[in-house]
Amino acid sequence: MLDSMKQPTTLFNQWADALKTQDPDGVLACYAPTAVLLPTVSNTVCNTPALIRAYFVNFLAKVPVVTVLESYWHEYQDGWHHAGTYSFALSGGTTVVARFTYAYARINGEWKIIAHHSSAMPEPLL
Repeated sequence: MLDSMKQPTTLFNQWADALKTQDPDGVLACYAPTAVLLPTVSNTVCNTPALIRAYFVNFLAKVPVVTVLESYWHEYQDGWHHAGTYSFALSGGTTVVARFTYAYARINGEWKIIAHHSSAMPEPLL
């Protein structure tokens, strides 16, 4: 049984709080060393800590503020799956609405993101 205090909403909020710091290293600390990020506003598959950090250096420059719109999660034997939709308010008045999926696992006793997929919603919505 997993620690119910670390359900995906708590883990997600840790990530969102890291975004607020504007520190790419703080955001990177939420990810496992072997994590894969399919980012919201880039076509690059970020499959190393250096690529994940580089993505967040650019993304944090847009001063993102995240709001969860829908959230669903499932517990499995040794991790969490978290999916839904969120929006990012960006500097300059732009808003990006996206779908997300996170997978969390305990790595060396700490909960980390092992996979993160975020894709802007296609337009027009069907």
